[in-house]
Amino acid sequence: MFTGLIETVGEVVKRKNSGTGITFTVKAPGMLKDVQTGDSININGACQTVTGVSETEFTFDTIEETVKKTTLGQLQPGDRANLELSLTPSKKMGGHFVLGHVDTTGRIAGVRKLALSYEIDITFDAPFLKYAVHVGSIAVDGISLTIADILPSGVKVAIIPHTWENTNLRNKGTGSLVNLEFDILGKYVEKLLRLSGKTGITGEWLKEQGY
Repeated sequence: MFTGLIETVGEVVKRKNSGTGITFTVKAPGMLKDVQTGDSININGACQTVTGVSETEFTFDTIEETVKKTTLGQLQPGDRANLELSLTPSKKMGGHFVLGHVDTTGRIAGVRKLALSYEIDITFDAPFLKYAVHVGSIAVDGISLTIADILPSGVKVAIIPHTWENTNLRNKGTGSLVNLEFDILGKYVEKLLRLSGKTGITGEWLKEQGY
């Protein structure tokens, strides 16, 4: 589990195709002191397992399903990737609960620099719009962001300058693909509604569920 607060931006230094998967080596100096083989790292929003680690670099294997469902298969040497270590009891809980299970990919449809922030429009397939909530949370390439507005075919997210400067977003532009993970709470509510046969959330239903 992660929080969506990016710890550093690593650099892909090696890519090796292996059957239907890919082995990557990523440079991330200053982040790997306590990382061991078998640990989980969120890489551009996808939870991956460390298969080798040194003081400055780590490797991981991306399987065929992940290559198909995420943008990891597009990573090339020189590309920058958002990195976050898994949540531990001693870490601060910021952002929101991010599992590292990418739901779908989205495409950046527009980027705007405002006086004190940035806005990005992201489009994605219509079936996922039901999980998008105004001022709710969404993970974009692993970054916990606030949904500023719901668009006909996607969302608008707001980004503070610190996040812009310290993630891979500043390397993205119109047309770029990003990994998206919607808030897990919305998915649980949807399943409860489906199992109960309800078509909407009412005060009575929430009371029955203990809210």
